[in-house]
Amino acid sequence: MSDESHIVEGTGSIFLAGSHLVKAAIGEVIDNEELGGALVQADISGVVDHRHPDDASCLAKIRSQMAQLAAGARAPFARREPRPPRYPVEELYGLLPEERTKPYSVHELLARLLDDSDFDEFKATYGQTLVCGTGWLDGWAVGIVANQRQVVRRRTGTGASEAELQIGGVIYSDSADKAARFVEICNQKGIPLLFLQDVTGFMVGSRAERGGIIKDGAKLVNVVANSVVPKLTLFVGNSFGAGNYAMCGKAYGARFLFAWPSAAIAVMGGEQASRTLLGIQLKNRGGEVPEAEQRALLASIQQRYEAAMDPRNAAAHLWVDALVDPAATREVLSRALAAAAGNPELPPFRTGVLQT
Repeated sequence: MSDESHIVEGTGSIFLAGSHLVKAAIGEVIDNEELGGALVQADISGVVDHRHPDDASCLAKIRSQMAQLAAGARAPFARREPRPPRYPVEELYGLLPEERTKPYSVHELLARLLDDSDFDEFKATYGQTLVCGTGWLDGWAVGIVANQRQVVRRRTGTGASEAELQIGGVIYSDSADKAARFVEICNQKGIPLLFLQDVTGFMVGSRAERGGIIKDGAKLVNVVANSVVPKLTLFVGNSFGAGNYAMCGKAYGARFLFAWPSAAIAVMGGEQASRTLLGIQLKNRGGEVPEAEQRALLASIQQRYEAAMDPRNAAAHLWVDALVDPAATREVLSRALAAAAGNPELPPFRTGVLQT
């Protein structure tokens, strides 16, 4: 029933029935740590939000969370003395790879945006293709939902080899579920939200469908749509398809939307879209089309589609409010948060029926 839960390794465990009762009831022989220890409940099941190596780090985390609570109804957004990041903001220019399909760590990006490069991550070892957590940006408390572009390992068991790979930039069921919960917590605490978009979409295929990707994705879209705290969106890289919606695109009530020059906003990626459009055009033409002509047609479609994905096109259509120099991002976001704080009255946070 807690908003957030913590567990300490080696001493904490959670289960409906302990090891002795499990053996008596179903004959399974297992110790309490393997049954419901910190690793199981934080990394595998996601029951616990924060896993700590000792009591001291657990208490320090709780203190940092309490410091970000809203001050009151008339001034709900916490602020403290600003501190610069520990890393130069100019390093943002070199963080993103030239090819938008290449991986990079969003944690490196956050370290150059947040005060003192300090990020208090939520469920750090669960649903890792979405990175969620709180920090301070130019003194403002802010909750962050960001796409992780690195390939991550999702634990499926307690053994070192019991894991599966998840593709960076893709929203899976576990990451959607985690982010939905985090957005709810920020609304509960009165913390403004910042979405960092570099998303290629939701995971597809029979395994994802059988795992409930539609209901978990709908849960995330529901809470983002109904969120009442100020929402800011920064398009860092890709913003494709339904991922745009889940990460608070134009239609989902962001107070401000900003884009880096590296952003690309479209229904789907350029290569996939171009091949889809080529197939449609070839079908409409009928008959056999020489391969050389097909290649030329594909190149023409790709060129037009890439131009449409340009963030300047999005700005021209008012899909984003401004194009931002990466090195000026902290200043721009701080001004946006200050503007949002000028209207501190928030309506009650209510969602529709959440799919579970």
